[in-house]
Amino acid sequence: MCGITGWVSFDRDLTHERRVLEAMTETMACRGPDDHGTWIDRHAALGHRRLAVIDLVGGVQPMTVRTEQGDVTLVYSGEVYDFAELRDELTRHGERFATSSDTEVVLRGYLRWGASLAERLNGMYAFAIWDGRDQKLVMIRDRLGIKPLFYYRTPDGVIFGSEQKAVLAHPLARRTVDADGLREVLSYAFTPRHAIWADMRQVEPGTVVTVDAAGVRERTYWRLETRPHTDDAETSVGRVRELLDDIVRRQLVADVPRCVLLSGGLDSGTLTALAAAHLGDERVRTFAVDFMGQAENFRPDDLRDTADTPFIRDVVEHVGSEHNDIVLDPKTLADPDVRRATLIARDVPVGTGDMDFSLYLLFKAIRGRSTVALSGEAADEVFGGYRHMHVPAIQAARAFPWIAVNVGPFDKDATGLHPRLLAQLNLEQYRLDRYDSAVGEVERLDSDDDFEHRMRIMIYLHVTRFMRYLLDRKDRMSMAVGLEVRVPFCDHRLVEYVYNAPWSLKTYDGREKSLLRGAAKEMLPESVAWRPKSPYPSTQDPYYSQELQHQGKELLTRRSHEVFDLVDRGWLEDATRRDLAAVDRLTRLGLERTLDLAMWLDVYHPEIKLP
Repeated sequence: MCGITGWVSFDRDLTHERRVLEAMTETMACRGPDDHGTWIDRHAALGHRRLAVIDLVGGVQPMTVRTEQGDVTLVYSGEVYDFAELRDELTRHGERFATSSDTEVVLRGYLRWGASLAERLNGMYAFAIWDGRDQKLVMIRDRLGIKPLFYYRTPDGVIFGSEQKAVLAHPLARRTVDADGLREVLSYAFTPRHAIWADMRQVEPGTVVTVDAAGVRERTYWRLETRPHTDDAETSVGRVRELLDDIVRRQLVADVPRCVLLSGGLDSGTLTALAAAHLGDERVRTFAVDFMGQAENFRPDDLRDTADTPFIRDVVEHVGSEHNDIVLDPKTLADPDVRRATLIARDVPVGTGDMDFSLYLLFKAIRGRSTVALSGEAADEVFGGYRHMHVPAIQAARAFPWIAVNVGPFDKDATGLHPRLLAQLNLEQYRLDRYDSAVGEVERLDSDDDFEHRMRIMIYLHVTRFMRYLLDRKDRMSMAVGLEVRVPFCDHRLVEYVYNAPWSLKTYDGREKSLLRGAAKEMLPESVAWRPKSPYPSTQDPYYSQELQHQGKELLTRRSHEVFDLVDRGWLEDATRRDLAAVDRLTRLGLERTLDLAMWLDVYHPEIKLP
């Protein structure tokens, strides 16, 4: 797992631009703490930061193969889980390997198959290849968007990087955020390709982007397609179990310590049980996050019926894992330095507060003992696990489901934002336009009735929008501390298969995630197999809310701060004076958003351009 960056310019000699390339590469030191490298040719400059996971000695990058027609050089981030099979196939074709790394398999696979290599890869990856034979750059991103990749067009080429900050480190990249950029920050629409910063784009998942002197071209090599599903319930459950077993086996391959993130739910419990079975005599290592006093003082709310701790214990006892609880105190969670670290990791002011902070601190603690972690992220999107997916009013709503539910950190309420800003942005219309555009992408089978089509839309929106947001969050928080997090439920074979199973199969036992439960229940304690969905935990400690108020008061002393062009000063004054008991969910959301926006303005100094 690594960070990549680069610059392609067809009108200048980049051999004199090493300082710029080094500055771009250095922004991603956290993504690759083990090594760094650069490669420069006349029209292309590539940078790499490495987190060594497979072939710790041989996988150094940038990696180059010299040909008679020109050098072909790769910078690569991620893991390809079928690299052993691909290496065998390439060897049969006459390729010779100098390393045992998956990096060299990708590079030599490109030499053999060109950009169509992408269709052969199973994994999470984002990579760029400068092909000196044709003087072109080829950028490829994995099918589900697990690994990020951004690019910025210049008059004579592109700048690219794993994170926005790498691109923004280039002097040609303007730090401008326009109205649509702010709409993306505040609307939770998660529009594909959007990068918040004006003139910057994400490489779309499942896409090849080719850059040469003629310009930039895109080709989609994978998308989530609608196909008939002919398997019955028993066969479908068996296929899911077979896929999961193969996926976990592949994703446990590493030359460094591994672990599983355990929450006590069906998703992470399944991965833990499968990992334990594959590791055999080697005990699986598990980690969980908890908050000081949470188990004793837990209060059910709209999102969570039960605390995680008892269910975590059930899984640990059942599989015999070597377990570690990472217990966080509210003072650390509320530390402005932690907010700053997560903001810099994410590059944009997301406003989800302690859920980001705790994930960052969890990963930081894990990194001291493991380098690779398996996560249950994405199972809810793929299998239909969210509670709101099963509410008729939300099923029928003309709105993104995570907004229509009107609960949690993605509430559409604009609490705290300046009325003038809201009038300029018209977030409701923006959300509606983006929703209608997304729905228009969903193919309908002739056999689908209206309800089946609605539920297909529900899953499609979550997989192609919301899941990408969660994957980006997971990637940024983990890579900020040099931890590789793998996501087995994002294997494209599993996603394709489950997406096309009808809703009646996804709920055949009268519950959410029936196909996953059916595939895993025999390997789990009954309490976990039948536990209702419980989302990632959030602190309930009043100290945390009190500290948000205190930091809001400090911000109010900076009377000329630019944040008050975006946030209503009067609202913030009122929110910071309220009794602690009156700091409800929306007030806390508004405070988180305000503090994030203020820090983002301080750190990134964006030029805000509104109509």
